[in-house]
Formats: sequence, C-alpha cells, structure tokens
Amino acid sequence: MKILVVGGTGGLGGHAAIHLAEKGHDVSIAARNPAPAGTAMADMPFLKGDYVAGDFTPDRLKGFDAIIFAAGNDPRHIPPSIDAQEHLNRANTEAVPAFMRAAREAGVKRVIQLGSFYPQAAPELERNNFYIRSRRLACEGARAETRPGFDVISVNAPFMVGAVPGLSSMIFEPYVAWAEGKLPIPVYAPAGGTNFMSFRSLSQALEGALLRGEPGKAYLVGDENLSFADYFGLFFAAAGNAARTEARDESHPLLPDVAIPQGRGNWIRYEPDPAETALLGYTRNDVANAVAEVVAQYGGANVPA
Repeated sequence: MKILVVGGTGGLGGHAAIHLAEKGHDVSIAARNPAPAGTAMADMPFLKGDYVAGDFTPDRLKGFDAIIFAAGNDPRHIPPSIDAQEHLNRANTEAVPAFMRAAREAGVKRVIQLGSFYPQAAPELERNNFYIRSRRLACEGARAETRPGFDVISVNAPFMVGAVPGLSSMIFEPYVAWAEGKLPIPVYAPAGGTNFMSFRSLSQALEGALLRGEPGKAYLVGDENLSFADYFGLFFAAAGNAARTEARDESHPLLPDVAIPQGRGNWIRYEPDPAETALLGYTRNDVANAVAEVVAQYGGANVPA
C-alpha cells in the first residue's frame, strides 16, 4: 500500500512511518521541514508542506492509497503573539477537516487521523479547555468527511512514551537527565495520574485501524493507568537510580500544571475496549519497555540547556 504519513518527521508520526515501512508498505512522509539526518525517515520520500496553510492540495495528494494524519496542533504549537484559541480553532477545527476533503478529492481511499484521548476519556474537561474542544471538533469534523469509497477513522491516544532512533526529544531528554541525577530537581511527581501508552503500541493501533478499522469510527486507545509518581519512577529505575519518586501536591518543572488538564491530584483512568484492542491488534503492558528504550537512547547525554 502506498501511504503518506503527515507529521512523519515527529516522534509519533515518525515511529508509525518506520513501523509501516517495516511491514512492507511504500511509505512517504510529509511535514513542514525534512526529517533530521540520521533518522530512518530521512531516507523516505518527502513532501514539504503545512496543512494549516492549506499546502496539501488534491493534486499533491494524488497517488496515495492511504494517509496517516499525525499532525494536529496543541498548545506547544501556538506561535507567539497569536491568540491561542483562534490558532487552535484554525489549526484543528478548520484545517483538519479541510485536509480530509482534499484527500477525498485526490482519490485517497482511507485516512487515519491521530487525535487526543481527552474528548472520549474525560469529555467534562472540554467545558473549560478550548484546546480539548478543538481536538473533539477536529475528530468529529474529520470523520464527517467519510463518504462511500473514502474512509476517515480516528485513533485517539493518551500520554505517549517512546523513542525514534536518531530523533531528539524536548520531553524525554530532560526526563532522562533528571533520572540520571544531572538536573537539580527534587525527586517527586505531581499528585494524580493518567493513562499511558508506548509509541510501539500506538503504531500497531494505527496500522490496525488502517487495515481493519470501521469507517467513521473513533477508537479510544491506551494501555496502563499509572500515577505520575510511578511513571517517573520507571525512568529512575531504568537509569539505575534507586531514588524513590514521591507524589506531591506541587507543580513540577518537567510536567507543569498546564499539561495536566484534569488538574493536579486528579486522574484520568480507563480501560480500552477489549474488542477494539483485539481488532486494532496492539500490544499491552508496554510502558516500562518504552521507558527503558528512551533511557537507553538518551542516557549519558549532556544536560539540556
């Protein structure tokens, strides 16, 4: 199958692109900038463009059988001096369904849209969070473009952990440096917790949705419910650091309150539907393995600036 992975230079999209290529698919990647040298994605055909700007016209998407859309915007992508709500509305609510219409016109048969777990796992959070609202509207708007012969399926994922060989990480490199004792941050975590999932499990779920997913369906995927203290503790254990991570009702510099929409001290717990898990065919109980891979990749690096 000839597949385009939009957002294929990042962690989740890149891992999915590598996974699909290893399964024998003809994979190209699309993003605003080429993949970093030294990553497997750098050897894949590259289509430059910004979906928010409408760069992916039907003519540019012709010839692909399927698309993995792993691009969406979150608060990290908001440009300076631009209204956050306005940007997320344009990037998620408007631009994601517009991309699906272009793909349909191009003759693409199936698009898998990678979204966020919040609208399905904790819909009550939308009331006071316009980012989560924009994610729901992107998911619903994308799937509303389904027509006979053109399928859109959403895979909505929780907190993710994993590594792509050769790809740096602004999130996980500091985690590993901290676990190795290279950052002057006390050993604690914010109280509360959430659902976590590995890059590997998500790539398997995306492939499963591509091959077997029901048109117009939104799948809530996930793996393990962990406290933030237990999650951070996995990094310390993998780094060989015996320090014990305690939970505190205190903001954390590596996991600030803005990254915990349910509020510090609260949880988002769920178990993915067993039938859906079997249909998509993804691995469970893989979070500790993913953390070990992250520590192996980034361990021993210089302390981030």
